[in-house]
Amino acid sequence: MSSSQTSPLQHHELLRISAIYRVAIALVLLGVFFSDIGEGSLGEHLPTLFVYTTASYALLNITWLFFLRQKAYQTNNSQVGVVLGCDILVFLLLIEASGGLNSGLGYLLLISCSIGAILLDRRLSAFFAAIASLGVISLQLFHLLSGSGSSRDIVSAGGLGLLMFVTVSAIQYLSERIHKANLRADQQSRQAAHLQRLAQQIIERMNTGVLVMGPSNKPELINRAASRLLGTQLTSGAPPNSELHRQIQSWRQQGENTSILFQAGNNNELQLNFAQLRHKSGNSTLIFVEDNRKLTEAAQKLKLASLGHLTASIAHEVRNPLSAINHAAQLLSESAQLKDEDRHLIEIICRQSGRVNQIIENVMQLSRRRANSPEEHDLRNWLNQFFTDFNTANPQNNRIELDVPDQLIPANFDSAQLSQVITNLTDNALRHSEMETGQRYAAVHAYYNTEKGHSILDIKDNGSGIPSEFKNQVFEPFFTTDKAGSGLGLYIARELCEANRISLYHCQSEDNKSCFRLEFAHSMGVT
Repeated sequence: MSSSQTSPLQHHELLRISAIYRVAIALVLLGVFFSDIGEGSLGEHLPTLFVYTTASYALLNITWLFFLRQKAYQTNNSQVGVVLGCDILVFLLLIEASGGLNSGLGYLLLISCSIGAILLDRRLSAFFAAIASLGVISLQLFHLLSGSGSSRDIVSAGGLGLLMFVTVSAIQYLSERIHKANLRADQQSRQAAHLQRLAQQIIERMNTGVLVMGPSNKPELINRAASRLLGTQLTSGAPPNSELHRQIQSWRQQGENTSILFQAGNNNELQLNFAQLRHKSGNSTLIFVEDNRKLTEAAQKLKLASLGHLTASIAHEVRNPLSAINHAAQLLSESAQLKDEDRHLIEIICRQSGRVNQIIENVMQLSRRRANSPEEHDLRNWLNQFFTDFNTANPQNNRIELDVPDQLIPANFDSAQLSQVITNLTDNALRHSEMETGQRYAAVHAYYNTEKGHSILDIKDNGSGIPSEFKNQVFEPFFTTDKAGSGLGLYIARELCEANRISLYHCQSEDNKSCFRLEFAHSMGVT
């Protein structure tokens, strides 16, 4: 036997039915023999052989049925072949005991061979059909030679054999077609299940919230993003919160706006996009949930990028005539015939030209900012060197208090870009302290936060602080409360900090001073 022939069969239900059929047919044959129905037909030639054969067949099939039940109807071709061979032998003996094919028992051979055509492969089923045909023809030849049969019995035996071959061939063809169809259906089912799992994983991992509300207003599908954005633990079969329910009902009734703004219970401002899913059991509602603030931020970044390109182009065009104006004013100021009033006007021209030039420099800096090259530093040593250079370059009456610990402060940043940020923040602190107290003062405190695992740098001043209504706007481009400012300094500082994975924000220090805080990314230490 080949490996394919001894492999477990998959026709569990057919095996169970055929085993029950064998037991039933054996009991029916015994019942018909001992009743008036079968008198003169079954077992008339050799009644003793008929009884013992049928009883043995019944006992064999009962044992086979219990064996299959114990094995959960798992068997192989060899065992099925043995049982089918027993069927053929038993039915040939019953045909002989009943006097030939006129008893009608030959059709039981046809049924057995048909079952074999389904359970066995093509060669085995054809082999057993041939054995059954040869057995029937041999019996009729024996009767013909012994004088107890006729030539018509040979024709009947040949016709039965031909019918068995035709039936087995037809069943084999149909069985093969059904098997291939089942394989295709199984393959398509596995592929559909695979695609369904992929779709579920994709939907579950999407940053956009996906919520499907069924006709009964209960969620059929909700991914993690939707649960997080809505701030509710919606599960299958659980009703949504009342406000969301009202929004869905309103859209179903009106169906006008496919997109609305929705305020969730966790204060998230969400954008809900609706679509209808039609199916036979009722229409469901598909809802895409997005964080409106992130959408606004993305739109704002796009605007700022466009604005940056525009302002850089304008700044480049303004720079040359501005330089000419400033140079002409300086030449005019060298004239000895100018009055004091005229010299004051020239000073205003030079001062305002310088201010406009600074704005242009800031805008140009945004458009041509180079890529950062972060390195590991000891922030303590870096700050000491930085403020030494800063005080040398700014010989004004500045009072800068630098407070750093003795131990190492690890930080990762681009030295040139951080110098620009600290210069901007320190200049702001000195200027605002002077405006409030008349003294240019700044306090710089650096330390390593062991709980959070990163370094922190605070720059404080003695100014009046930022009004609460402006705290969310100080880092926006072109926003300023100082008439002499451009509104780009803090914006550029935050952009540079983000490029170095540094968090920059405004807060109140422990001594209630206005403070700009830089929180550096986690660092493994300075090499």
